Amino acid sequence: MGFFRRRFTARRAAAKAQVIGICRFSYNALGGFKREHESPEARAAYLYAPARLDERFRLFEAITLPSVRAQTDKDFTFLIVISEDFPPERRAQLEALTADIPQVVIQAHPPGNHRMVMKQAINSVRRRGCYSVQFRLDDDDAINRRFVAETRKTLRQHYPLFRASRHVVLDYTRGFNVRAGAEGLAAEPANQLHLGVAYAIIFRSDVSLSVMNFTHHTAWQHMPTLSKTDKNMWLRGVNDHNDSGDRIGLETQPLTMAQEAEFARDFGIDAEQVRAIWRG
Repeated sequence: MGFFRRRFTARRAAAKAQVIGICRFSYNALGGFKREHESPEARAAYLYAPARLDERFRLFEAITLPSVRAQTDKDFTFLIVISEDFPPERRAQLEALTADIPQVVIQAHPPGNHRMVMKQAINSVRRRGCYSVQFRLDDDDAINRRFVAETRKTLRQHYPLFRASRHVVLDYTRGFNVRAGAEGLAAEPANQLHLGVAYAIIFRSDVSLSVMNFTHHTAWQHMPTLSKTDKNMWLRGVNDHNDSGDRIGLETQPLTMAQEAEFARDFGIDAEQVRAIWRG
């Protein structure tokens, strides 16, 4: 294959690639979290407690959704998975918050195995015959506004690797741990491999697996990995309901005005809106 034909093929593959993000919004899963409960009813009582949902909605509105809304490449799908027993008034709240984001698809599923349900949700919107770029995003995290565009650029630049591999991890290692509150955002820089934020698995068109078939911190054991460290590509929310259990965000500092401008530029997050959400 000649140089110009290879370049054309790579550009076409990147342009046709389907990008799918998935977010569990208080989904009543069986497994999938370190904090376990005795029954789906007990988990639902924990997940849907008004104070907890109030916090999740504040974080989602202040941190996650602005970064999704601000993506420079608009050709992607953002799946939000909730449970069928999600409180109706809260679903209406979720629909109102996302009404202006055409990429959002909200799906309600019954309680089930976490990985199987998420895989089913992804497959329900997946197109055949093209590369599938799949990423996960928690409801208190954010991605750089160029994340979708950068995944296509990487697919184009390294096309021989993707063509020769069933699946490849794309992992951006640099970002910030962040806390949000009435005073705005506080952050600490971080650089971490396979965190799972600003992290995607790119599947060849003939592979039916999903990003949920692999645990993000061990996927490197099963496929090639591209790690990039040149940009701040993620924000990881630190709050009382973190499931990871590790000690993060211990050295966060309030953002300076220059950093607030940087977060607005890179993640679409307005520090004044963050303060208003908490104070309101």
